[in-house]
Parts: sequence; C-alpha cells; structure tokens
Amino acid sequence: MITFTKMSGTMNDFIVIDNRNQILDPDHLGDWIQKICRRKYSVGADGLILIENSTKAHFKWRFFNCDGLEADMCGNGARCAARYGYLQGFCGPHVTFETQAGLIEAVVQDQFVKIQMPAPSGIKLDLEIMTENNKITFSKINTGVPHAVVDVTHLDEFSLETLKSLGKTLRFHKFFQPEGTNVTFVEVLDRSTLKTKTYERGVEDITYSCGTGVTAAAWITHEKGLTTTPLTILTPGGNLKVYIEGDIKKNPSVFLEGDARIIYTGELHDEAV
Repeated sequence: MITFTKMSGTMNDFIVIDNRNQILDPDHLGDWIQKICRRKYSVGADGLILIENSTKAHFKWRFFNCDGLEADMCGNGARCAARYGYLQGFCGPHVTFETQAGLIEAVVQDQFVKIQMPAPSGIKLDLEIMTENNKITFSKINTGVPHAVVDVTHLDEFSLETLKSLGKTLRFHKFFQPEGTNVTFVEVLDRSTLKTKTYERGVEDITYSCGTGVTAAAWITHEKGLTTTPLTILTPGGNLKVYIEGDIKKNPSVFLEGDARIIYTGELHDEAV
C-alpha cells in the first residue's frame, strides 16, 4: 500500500506522495497515474506530485498531469507541495524546492502559500492565427509552461462548452506544436482585478483554476498597461493574487499567492487501479 495526501489549491486538486525512498519509479508511471487520477473509479485528481530528495533545495518534485505526462511547472500544485513539505517537517515556513522549471521559493502562512514563479519568457503580444472558423487574437507567454492568453469581454457569458471547444482548438493548433499550449481566457474587470478561466493541457478541460494561467494573464495585462500590481484574479475555484515586483523590462520577479488545503490522507490499494 502507498500512503498519499490529497490536496487542493483553489479547487485544483492533487495526489501528493512522499517518494524520497524511491518506492515509485517516476519514469514509468504514466499508465498508473492515469488510472489513479480517474474520478469515481479511483482517487481522482487533476495531477500527481512526487516529493523526492534534492541536493540543492529542501526537496525536489516531479509533477504529472492526470494524462500521465510530466510537466515542468504548476502554480497551484507548487503551493500544495510547499505546504506539504512544511507540514511533513522537511523544512520551515520558508521553502525552496527543485522543479524542472528551476528552483521555486515559497513562504507558508497557515493554509496560504506565496511562491515565486519562474521568470516569464517567450512573450509575444497580440498575435493572430486562423482556425477553421475564424481569426483569433492572443498573446503568447511561458510561465513555467506555455500559455496562450485570449482577451475577452463578459467572460461568464461564454458557456463552458464554447470555452472548451476554443481552448482545444488552440491547444492543438499547428502554431503551438509539438508541445501544444494551455489557453487562458481573461477579462479585465478593473486595473487591479481580473477574471480568468483556463483550458489546461494534460487535463484537456476547463479547470477550476490554474496558477500558471493566472500568472500569465496578470503578466500580459500588466505589460499591456491595462493593470497595476498586485492583482486579484477571480477563478471558478476561488481568488488568487499575483504580485509583479521590479521593472517589468529588467529582471522583474513575479509571485503567486493562494490557498493550499489538506483534504485527506489515505492508502492506495491494488484495487485503486
């Protein structure tokens, strides 16, 4: 049996496993992860986090989406990993851990965690591509994973089916191949408030929230001069805050803050798969 902890960050949920003793081989888990992330059939989750030993930080993580494929970064998952490490005694409230997107620093305060996100890269504003039906304007950015940010008005008037269809079209568009992209839809409510919904690559659906997605939306709108910092971002799963510090053109820092809740702990049996 494998002990695990179920955690949630603004309703983005994860299975967290202490793998410091290498009880699992992370390079051969794709099919197994798909099975235990299936809702109703098994534990069910948007992703899985393995906590491993690190020689240059408090710990290292391996992050997998529910399709079994590994991803470099996940903002909501990173907050959960930081709080998990703190609660398990791997570190104090000031946490550093290793990801494939670089070292992540975090501060844990009760059930809230503030993390420093990777410096955004590959930023291109107001690009246009053609789909089968129309022309779509978007901005491109990598906040640890790639995002296409699409400006919309009256976001709540779009049905989830419409957003999912458009998100899937962009996610698999030839412009973003071979990796594909996440797609974040953003509405500017005022200079300090955004509303977002994200189609997540690997989950292949609109999720309750996406940490890298809200960071992407905050950065793009800030660079366009539409918003100031800090920003409150409203997602279907709850509110997040993004802080952009320093000169946005000269080595700025970006931070993501939100909840990271323990839901339950349990043991996986063979029947879980």
